[in-house]
Amino acid sequence: MHRRPPSRPARVLASTLAVGTLLTCAACSGESKGDGGRADSAADVAASPLAAESTVASPSGGKSASPGTGKSAGVLTPAGAKAALITEADIEDNWTQVKDAASWGDKLLIGKVDVAALLTAKTNAADCQKLLDALYDDTLLGKPSGASALTGFEQNESRLLYQVAAYDRAGLGTSLNWLKTLPVKCDQFTATDSKGGHRTVQVIEDPVPSVGDARQGLQVTVTGTSGTQPVTLTLQLAVVRVGTDAITVTSGGLRGTETDTTKAAVQQGTANLKDVLAGRTPAAQPGNLD
Repeated sequence: MHRRPPSRPARVLASTLAVGTLLTCAACSGESKGDGGRADSAADVAASPLAAESTVASPSGGKSASPGTGKSAGVLTPAGAKAALITEADIEDNWTQVKDAASWGDKLLIGKVDVAALLTAKTNAADCQKLLDALYDDTLLGKPSGASALTGFEQNESRLLYQVAAYDRAGLGTSLNWLKTLPVKCDQFTATDSKGGHRTVQVIEDPVPSVGDARQGLQVTVTGTSGTQPVTLTLQLAVVRVGTDAITVTSGGLRGTETDTTKAAVQQGTANLKDVLAGRTPAAQPGNLD
């Protein structure tokens, strides 16, 4: 199986059960995107709200950095990025952490934008293509400039991918502003796959909890077919900036979004990142009781 580098943003995909029904995964067919970047798998999920950026807050002060959070407060280190990840106890319901999240991918997101059918200005086609490619490659915020870590969770036919990473400040701001424009530029468009099949893609705003220094969110719906059966992939994406670092949560699948889980991941993930940057060890959660 081709696997992508472990520096990708977070997101939810349909379970491997859905893959067998809806997608041809690399594990089964040996087919990959073709760039060696990652394996194909069940429906990836992305999408979440768009909210206006707020003033950048400087990292809060705190105790000297603990061994689990890095060497210096305010700077995200590899150890700090790992410590800032969420766990099963941080999100609701019966999510199970997985080891292969870095290889997740969804072929429903592979396609070429049909410029002629674009409802908005034809010049927006490049942005819509960039969105599809970024969702598949997990590069919505671009390539991290520093430390990064990711983890993934599964529940029934849904998946959640979570990433924390350090970015170039200017590039991170540009990426967040770009995401904010997509509900207008790419409100609805058609993508064509390699076999000539058509998929309808819709992009709308989706609220993100008011945490961090800035945040953006989108909900992306991709409707197409698998064989002769209609399928719909719904992706919920939430991005939160804390200084020059950011967390990205992608959740959803073929049965819709997981809004409560996305919200919990955003809130706890932001708190974890702030603790790490302040030199504190994130507090452990008690876990689910049911």
